[in-house]
Amino acid sequence: MSNIKKIKLLIITLMCLSCGSDNGPGYQEPYNPGGDDPIVEDLTDEELLDLTQETTFKYFWDYAESNSGAARERYHVNDPSDSENVVTTGGSGFGLMAILVGIERGYISRSEGYDRLSQILNFFENADRFHGAWPHWINGVNGNVIPFSDQDNGGDLVETALFAQGLICVKEYFKDGSDEEAVLATQADVLWKGVEWNWYTQNQNALYWHWSPDNGFTMNLELKGYNETLIAFVLGAASTDYAIAPEVYNEGWASNGSIVSSESQYNIPLILDHAGSGSGPLFWAHYSYLGLNPTNLTDQYANYWDLNVNHTNINYQHCVNNPNNYVDYGSDCWGLTASYSRNSDGSTGYSAHSPENDLGVISPTAAISSMPYTPEKSLAALHYFYSKKDILLGPAGFYDAFSPQYNDWVTKRYLAIDQGPEIIMIENYRTGLLWNYFMQNEDVQNGLNALGFSY
Repeated sequence: MSNIKKIKLLIITLMCLSCGSDNGPGYQEPYNPGGDDPIVEDLTDEELLDLTQETTFKYFWDYAESNSGAARERYHVNDPSDSENVVTTGGSGFGLMAILVGIERGYISRSEGYDRLSQILNFFENADRFHGAWPHWINGVNGNVIPFSDQDNGGDLVETALFAQGLICVKEYFKDGSDEEAVLATQADVLWKGVEWNWYTQNQNALYWHWSPDNGFTMNLELKGYNETLIAFVLGAASTDYAIAPEVYNEGWASNGSIVSSESQYNIPLILDHAGSGSGPLFWAHYSYLGLNPTNLTDQYANYWDLNVNHTNINYQHCVNNPNNYVDYGSDCWGLTASYSRNSDGSTGYSAHSPENDLGVISPTAAISSMPYTPEKSLAALHYFYSKKDILLGPAGFYDAFSPQYNDWVTKRYLAIDQGPEIIMIENYRTGLLWNYFMQNEDVQNGLNALGFSY
């Protein structure tokens, strides 16, 4: 073995938790997805899950926005100054949950986690809000809105719902702690309860994504399923002061029941219409379910566990069937979702990858964040990603997107909304941590009851 390879092996070994080579309890044969390729390291499934969670945690801890402590929208390894003060509201909600994982996993102490969470909550308490909703992007230096587009310079209800999901987990985690922890729990509770969900109905049986002090509801984008927006309706119904009526959910999100679908792909039922887009990108099976536990979740429209398992399996089966004949697609190289992407000229762009929009770009977050739904398939993908660690594993986990089709093109970039679901959904798969805290919240239970869910 060359000296360079020895050094690389030593670095990876030091990164891993208990990543030894003894063949004691829990030992598994090294995973070798390429068949003839050299074995990388003999990491067990558990060691690889440890490695993935701990490195991904760094996105929200080491690479957080420096003034607020909240999650940056993006981090570019080759250009760290890019958007360095752009805080993402939804991604910051994922960051709150990731910090709780970090405490439980021992990456940081409870007091360190408390301090960072206090910093983040104080920032959002003083940041711009629009009828209680935070904007998509916030300036981490002064808390002012950063327009997401020309007309989108106000409240973003979906980003706010994703942040509120994290606030509720923080509340439940600390509410029975020390006196100062109980104060933090109350602060988190007050923050999410300040969202005026009913304002975003425009006095209709519908929810609308945006409101701007300059443009009002001009964007007029209604939240309709099935996509990533279910959590907004659950929290809207759970609100103590600004609740939405069940009709907003049934007539708006569910389109008076027409959301139910009899369509199938690869002989797998869709169950719900995926916003008219075929099966859609896999983040729809992740964002609303970081706290909201789909395991036993049902209503008059769907069994949400079956819905998400089917969605994942359709995505997987598409990559296995590989109708476009992309290089390496298969049972261990799969996963299509919204992420950075490769433009036709080789530059980096962005796309919502799905079976209907397959550009030959694999997003690691798609398979990794589906761990609770398809553990064996997701673990196979994780081992495959790790086999390409020299190009794909960076300082904050696996990079956002890569393509074997284009000579292992990799973008050395990260997005908060892609890294967050990885650490959170792995934890839900392993311990149910965030699911347990979110689902024990009485307001959440009241909201689910009001909408007719069983859980």
